[in-house]
Amino acid sequence: MTCWYEGPLAAFDTGATGTDVERDRIVSAAVVVQDAAGARPRVLRWLVNPGVPMPAAAVAVHGLTQEYVERNGRWPSPVVDEVARELAGHGTALRPLVVMDAPFGLTLLDRELRRHRAGSLERYAAGSALRVLDPRVLDRQLDRHREGQRTLAELCAHYGVEPDGAHDAAADAVAALEVVRALGRRFAARLERLTPTELHGLQAVWHAAQARVPQAWSARTGSPELVDPSWPVRPEIPAAA
Repeated sequence: MTCWYEGPLAAFDTGATGTDVERDRIVSAAVVVQDAAGARPRVLRWLVNPGVPMPAAAVAVHGLTQEYVERNGRWPSPVVDEVARELAGHGTALRPLVVMDAPFGLTLLDRELRRHRAGSLERYAAGSALRVLDPRVLDRQLDRHREGQRTLAELCAHYGVEPDGAHDAAADAVAALEVVRALGRRFAARLERLTPTELHGLQAVWHAAQARVPQAWSARTGSPELVDPSWPVRPEIPAAA
C-alpha cells in the first residue's frame, strides 16, 4: 500500500506585498499538483495587480515590480475566487495540501477573500475539509532538537531537496511538496500509520505547543510577544468599535 507521502499531493504558495496577513496583499499565487512521487507536477499560476503600492522589500523577495503587476496582473477578486475554488477541489478529492507556514499563506488568502469576495476560506472549503501538511510544523515536531532556522531554504538543504533557482510561488510550492515527501520518508516509522486527516488535527496541537516556546522566551527576556497558536488559519481580528 502506498503511503500518503508517496501518493498524490498538492501544494499552495503565494507572493505578497509583505508579511502582515491583515494588511498585505497577494501579488502571485500557485497551486502545484503531483500525482505520485517523481511524477511531473502540474502547475497553475496567478498574477495579481493588488491595487496598492509594491514595497521595495517585497520586490527584492519575489522580483515582481509595480510596473510589471500593473501591466500583467489581474484584479484580485476573480483571482482569489479561483484560487479558493481550486483548493476546495483538492479537499473534495481528498488530496493533501502542502502549505509552508500555513498560518501565513492560508490566512492571507482568507483575508483577501473577505476583502474582495465578502467570504472566507472556510466558506469556500465547506463540505471539502482541507487536509493541510505544513513542512515547518512537521519538521519542528519530528526533529525538535535540531539547531538552526526552519525556513524553506533551510529545510530544502536539510532534506536534500534541490529547489528551482527561481524564487516564485510555483517554485516554492514544488520545493515545499518535495520537502514533505522527503520528511515522510525520513520519519516513516512515525508517520506511515497516520492518515493526512489525523496529521491535520495533530499539527494544530503541535503548532500551538511550538508557539508557546518563543512566547515564553520573549517573556523571560523582558519583551513579551504574543504568538498566535492558531493553525492552519488565524481567526479574523474583530474590527474596532
